[in-house]
Amino acid sequence: MGYRTIGKQLGEKATTVGAIIRKWKKFKMTVNHPRSGAPCKISPCGASMIMRKVRDQPRTTRQDLVNDLKRAGTRISKKTISNTLCRHGLKSCSARKEWEKVMWSDETKIELFGLNSTAVFGGRRMSTNPRTPSQP
Repeated sequence: MGYRTIGKQLGEKATTVGAIIRKWKKFKMTVNHPRSGAPCKISPCGASMIMRKVRDQPRTTRQDLVNDLKRAGTRISKKTISNTLCRHGLKSCSARKEWEKVMWSDETKIELFGLNSTAVFGGRRMSTNPRTPSQP
C-alpha cells in the first residue's frame, strides 16, 4: 500500500503520510518533540503589564520597565523587554526633531563666529578676525 492510498483513506496528503512514516522509522514515536530553546521568562500576565504601561505612558524607558518587573519578582534584561514589545507590534523610534532648529532649504544661515566666520559682502572678502586687516 502506497502513501497516496493511505492518505486517501485518512484524508491527508501523501507528503504528510510520508513524513509521519519517516518519523516513526527514526524515533519509534509520532508525537511532537518539545521545541529547542529556553523557556520564556516573561509570563503572559507580565507581558500584558508591560503593554499596559507602555500604552498609558508612551515615554517610559526600558530601564523603568525592567525595574517594575524586578519589583514584581522577575529579573529580565532590557533586550528581553525590546523583544516582548516587538512581538506585540511596538518598536522603538528616535525622538522627533525640534522643528524650530531644522534648517529649511529656503532659509539662509549666517554665522558671525565659528567655522563659517568669513563672509563675502559686496564682492570683497572680509574677515571677522580683528587682527587681520580687510582685503581691498
